[in-house]
Amino acid sequence: MTLVRRRTFAAGSAAFALTAPYVARAQKKYDPGVTDKEIKLGHTNPYSGPASAYGTIGKAIAAYWTMVNDKGGINGRKVDFISYDDGYSPPKTVEMVRKLVENDKVFAIYQLLGTPTNTVVQKYLNQKKVPQLFVATGASKWGDPKHFPWTMGWQPDYATEAAIYAKHIMANHPNAKVAMLYQNDDSGKDYLNGFIAGFGKEKDKFLVKVVSYEITDPTVDSQIIQLKDSGADVFFNHATPKAAAQAIRKVADLGWKPVQYLVNVSASVAAVLKPAGFDNAKGIITAQYLKDATDPQWADQPDFKDWQAWMKKYLPDANPADSGNVYAYAVSATMHDCLTRCGDDLTRANLMKQAASMHDLKVPMLLPGITINTSPTDFYPIQSVHLAKFDGAKWSLFGDVLSNESA
Repeated sequence: MTLVRRRTFAAGSAAFALTAPYVARAQKKYDPGVTDKEIKLGHTNPYSGPASAYGTIGKAIAAYWTMVNDKGGINGRKVDFISYDDGYSPPKTVEMVRKLVENDKVFAIYQLLGTPTNTVVQKYLNQKKVPQLFVATGASKWGDPKHFPWTMGWQPDYATEAAIYAKHIMANHPNAKVAMLYQNDDSGKDYLNGFIAGFGKEKDKFLVKVVSYEITDPTVDSQIIQLKDSGADVFFNHATPKAAAQAIRKVADLGWKPVQYLVNVSASVAAVLKPAGFDNAKGIITAQYLKDATDPQWADQPDFKDWQAWMKKYLPDANPADSGNVYAYAVSATMHDCLTRCGDDLTRANLMKQAASMHDLKVPMLLPGITINTSPTDFYPIQSVHLAKFDGAKWSLFGDVLSNESA
């Protein structure tokens, strides 16, 4: 296991069970969104618009809670998962989140997707003391309990991921000329800053060209042409699924043959690599922390079998090769664990307390060697990744786990 920065990994694991026992019953304490029979969770997702490929995640989360409810709910309470389409438009997100909090009276906002969309409601939710839990974005800003004690991320943060790519480039391509495409928003700037930090004093030697794009741009063709013309032989692709696939295809169309690195959030075989063309995507490197549904090595693992059974029963028309379905299952299992440990103290403060006290938690579909750890001062649940290379059909892991977990 290799340490990258910020923190030290604490080895070990804690088994996760959907029927985990919870604390002994005490006097019931409820905040808005909870009754003896129900827990309301609020969510927004881009089911339409330029980031609609992520709509899969919202649908899969809904299917997860349907499964939980079919098994009796959480400590006897059914989960009412309320999800609205915000189209990846921050003004729409503000409208939808206010509706969830003030009209629907949800207990917590859970897995709201997108960096710009989470940003515009972060202050509001913290002022209202409504949990903004396990946001679907890896921006580093979600781990700031001092200033935003009601907001917590889940996945590895973007800056760390980018730094890992930079260090891998320096170690394996010491004479590389590197070009980067990034989305012009907070998430893209996080990746850019992490990438620069990863190169350290060697930044000017390696990084020869950086070009941004807007989420509303119809294509990124012109940006890829600029990057190719820089003479770069390594390409770091930070883009949401549609633009990421366009970039990979354009690289191939131009006859450009750089070593390619692709961000984890766009590493879906079904949503990105297949549209880009498997031949065009062969050899791309990414960072993973979840099991890839297309990788046969997991076929006999109990959690993978359970995930497959869930997909067949609750998402029969979904594409199992879309990594969003794995992501939704794992992050929902994390929320499931926190809600279970709340017992009958279903106050928002206790939910945050449980979220901030996960120790070596192993939820379904995390890669071996990766666990979830948080504390009152550590709001980064997952800070371990494993590099993988696309072989033309599936992602293949290589090397060691790279980690920033804390004890």
